[in-house]
Amino acid sequence: MLTTIIYRSHLDDEVPVSIIPGMVEKASLLNARHQVTGILLFNGTHFFQLLEGPEEGVLDIYGRICADRRHHNVVELMRDYSPSRRFGNHGMELFDLRHHDSVSVLQAVLDRGTSKYRLTYDDRGLQFLRTFVEAREKENYFEVLPTDYWNFVPDDNTSPAPATGVTFRPVVDPLAREVTALEALPEEAPEGLYGEAVYKHNLATVTAVLNKAGRSCPDDIMLYVSILPMTLVVLPDAVDRIVNAIESAELVPQQIILGVRETEVISQLEAFSQAVRRLKLAGISLSIDNFGDGSAGLSLLAHVQPDRVRIGAGIVRNIQRSGPRQAVVHAVLRCCSALEINVIAADIEQPEEWMWLEAAGVTDFQGALFTASGASVAWPETREVI
Repeated sequence: MLTTIIYRSHLDDEVPVSIIPGMVEKASLLNARHQVTGILLFNGTHFFQLLEGPEEGVLDIYGRICADRRHHNVVELMRDYSPSRRFGNHGMELFDLRHHDSVSVLQAVLDRGTSKYRLTYDDRGLQFLRTFVEAREKENYFEVLPTDYWNFVPDDNTSPAPATGVTFRPVVDPLAREVTALEALPEEAPEGLYGEAVYKHNLATVTAVLNKAGRSCPDDIMLYVSILPMTLVVLPDAVDRIVNAIESAELVPQQIILGVRETEVISQLEAFSQAVRRLKLAGISLSIDNFGDGSAGLSLLAHVQPDRVRIGAGIVRNIQRSGPRQAVVHAVLRCCSALEINVIAADIEQPEEWMWLEAAGVTDFQGALFTASGASVAWPETREVI
């Protein structure tokens, strides 16, 4: 299977530029042994490479590239398949953009083409190349600091007061060192429930969590609770019971965020929209969770206008290395910014994930990176400070 991978990366500051020709010569021989061909562009700071060949060979070469410590911030821009190679004559050919103007480089790249069809910049892979040559990708390119730049130090003072039967998971603004919300996690539904019984159990669990969490949640902290979206549709008194539970817990509706997962099927969108209106009239906020993991996220944005969206592991995992995921998050952030919707990034496990998302404009986070030891929040500290 003929596979194409395109990536960009940043030359390590400690590596002299003078070694690049020799590095390319060795890499070209290795590529040839794997039947991998392509071209490499260098602009004095960043690399851009297009690799083509059998899938196994391309993946092996790319794995070596990712592990090479002479560069960092390796971002895979495209992984695709094609019937023929664009560039078949070289294991790797270097174009140093410092020695050529952009027009001559773009034409020289086309002249190296070996496809039986004349290469043009209508080709998606070559569109990436042209964007790099013309330096049009800079606004979306974030330099992520090395992982060992940060240490995450637990702060016991950030632990919420314990509540029997309730597990809290904080939402944090790491750089401001602030807990912006607490998520109270309801218990999972037992097996063997079907139909309306599922939603009755879900509503009972949500109201019970609100009652228990209300004894521990500070007055100035938002309380986040997840609910099945169809609970609000199937049970006519669901909104009233939720409001009553909030009052019984001595909370205020404006303090509550109800989260519904995009991946949960909403079979009656208009009825759900009506229920959301009732929640908002009561002062309760709505969040769409796991945004982007399902197939109805944009439709929900148009229909119900949530106050928050929460993106999870399906999008954020290894985002620092994935161009497609970065593009999706940029689009989500632009859309939510236009609609004045706050974005929470959940399931954060790696410092690089947090750093990239922070650079992109996300300020609220959840995940094991910040709460690895339980309820205590671990704040990021630079190792120089420590």
